[in-house]
Amino acid sequence: MGMISLEKVKTGIKELSAKIKKEMESEEEIRIMHLCGTHEDTITRYNIRSLLPENLKLLSGPGCPVCIIPDTDLQMVFHLIQNANIIFTTFGDMARVPFEGKSLFYYRSKGHDIRIVYSVFDAVEIAKQSDKPVVHFGIGFETTMPSTALAILDGVENFHVFSSHRFFIPAMEHLLSLGEARINGFINPGHVSTIVGVKAYEPIKEKYGVPQIIAGFEPYDVMLAVYNLVKAIKNGEKALLNEYTRAVKYEGNVKAQQVMDEVFDRHDWEWRGLGVVPASGGAIRKKYEDYDAMKVFEDVFKDFEPKEDARKRACRCGEVLRGLITPSDCPLFMKACTPKDPIGPCMVSFEGTCNIWAKYGGYKI
Repeated sequence: MGMISLEKVKTGIKELSAKIKKEMESEEEIRIMHLCGTHEDTITRYNIRSLLPENLKLLSGPGCPVCIIPDTDLQMVFHLIQNANIIFTTFGDMARVPFEGKSLFYYRSKGHDIRIVYSVFDAVEIAKQSDKPVVHFGIGFETTMPSTALAILDGVENFHVFSSHRFFIPAMEHLLSLGEARINGFINPGHVSTIVGVKAYEPIKEKYGVPQIIAGFEPYDVMLAVYNLVKAIKNGEKALLNEYTRAVKYEGNVKAQQVMDEVFDRHDWEWRGLGVVPASGGAIRKKYEDYDAMKVFEDVFKDFEPKEDARKRACRCGEVLRGLITPSDCPLFMKACTPKDPIGPCMVSFEGTCNIWAKYGGYKI
């Protein structure tokens, strides 16, 4: 199949914009929440919101895996680094998230062996070449969990994982149960959906009847998803649609699901901004506890006590993640909190809504 010309794409987007505006004529406000940081990047980078009518709102949800990790997890990691002779590996975004003004980069500058990796398998290779324990900071949703599971199944004796993995689908149900943000429809996360498939969203469709669509990441993908959602919402359809058919199958990636479920159990874990989300925590199963940093270093954690970061009291990252406010509603945004000196994780991660708005300039919702 040949490439579609840029002009044809532009024309298609303009046509979709006109169709959406026509569908929204004389309609009450419709609120659609997307659930992926990459979708927010597309929406803000290409100013998609400017192509939509005023009575159609695109909300940003808890789709950034770095942003939703609570401060307790970060404090525990800092505690472990300071009290155990280990090599600690992490992805770059997570290394910049601060607590009381300190981050993993800060602790590396103080002599702790903290290494940035691009894959969990880089951490496995480091473990194979070292006599020291290697602890990897396991973050991410179902997109990255299968890789972590495979790394654990590799069986490298001195390799361990501090799991901050979260299962994403329970967070969608939790958001709806909170009832704070009126959500008329969801744009479901593309990357997560390649693993879990369309079928994973069926229970939400049946229980809540909120229309959903899985979308790709090009501007045309997003516009087409919005158009189809608007029609479904107007018609009162209990829709579960897949616009991203080039990557997402109904059953998802079955092998990835199997390896993920083999290694991870589902516990009730805290999310930043959402509180405790039932059955969302990617806890390492007991039979693999030799690779679970929480178990291996449980003596180190015995005297751990979480604290509050006073600097973050004014940070409204949690409300951004719930779709209640936009970054510009936060009093710290682009004032005390900037990409160069972030306070909240939403300003740190490249998938964080605050970081994206700071980078491209957010359009008023």
